[in-house]
Amino acid sequence: MTKAPTALAEEIREEVKDSKSYLGVIERLNKASVEKHWEAYADIPWDDPEYAVDPDDPRWILDPAIDALARTEWYRSQPEEIRAQIGLWRVATAMKIGLQFENLLKRGLLNYAYRLPNGRPEFRYVYHETTEECHHGMMFQEFVNRTGMPIRGMPRSLSLIAQAAPWIPLVSTELFFVFVLGGEDPIDYVQRKSLKGGHIKHPLEETIMKIHIAEEARHISFARHYLRHRVPKMSRTRRRLLGLTAPIVLGIMARIMLSPPGPMVRHFGIPRDVVREAYGTPEARAQVCESVGKVRDLMAELGLITPVTRQIWKAFGIWDAPRVRTAG
Repeated sequence: MTKAPTALAEEIREEVKDSKSYLGVIERLNKASVEKHWEAYADIPWDDPEYAVDPDDPRWILDPAIDALARTEWYRSQPEEIRAQIGLWRVATAMKIGLQFENLLKRGLLNYAYRLPNGRPEFRYVYHETTEECHHGMMFQEFVNRTGMPIRGMPRSLSLIAQAAPWIPLVSTELFFVFVLGGEDPIDYVQRKSLKGGHIKHPLEETIMKIHIAEEARHISFARHYLRHRVPKMSRTRRRLLGLTAPIVLGIMARIMLSPPGPMVRHFGIPRDVVREAYGTPEARAQVCESVGKVRDLMAELGLITPVTRQIWKAFGIWDAPRVRTAG
């Protein structure tokens, strides 16, 4: 059994000056996938009594530093077991949506790899990533199964629309990897914040989260470096279209990943005014905005934020001044 990483893995950060430096990043990522990887049913002690999932376990109670619902009087007034069950539902829903997103991601990656010519190192990396995402899906679903809760994940209507995502690489690989970052960055943001702040109390959740962060650091690194390599080579028209669609994709994805699940609200009878109090505040909106901060910086770095596209970022509530200079 391989132990979960003790330190949080960081992304590879390298300036992509030319094809040689880009290919060097892929080589490092391929090597890391061989040397450090985890398997869902070999490296997580599911049957360890300490890892058992009890819906009434107080360790699932929401932390007010992470989830705004925990700061409401309604939540604080609930019995301990109800607060724990709500917390577990939130965790399980995040995992269910995560595995659904990664299902779309894997299919899109394979569509991208299908057309790669012989000898391209991206082919090997994509298959490493797909393998790792398969294990993520298995460990997420196993966790959901052990809660015994009727966790659904994405709303049905949204899930139906999302089936178009795996076909995006056939139209624009650049847009597809913006979609990838739109799903991965918000979850990575929340998970890192939770672990660094010591807010995760249950060992099973902690183990899954550490494994996920370690491997997602590679996946996010590839997406960022791919965009740095490809976007400067796009035509002006295609760059303009990417700049217009990127904030739409990111705004939608961030809310999918971070919004409270409707079935949970209905199951526990959470009043609408409580939901608005928790998730309609400036602080909650700021968290959604901050969760895509790294992608926003990347879009600015690539010259995809202009006075026109900035208005779209603002309309979706995900605008803040990038930490790099923008075009326009």
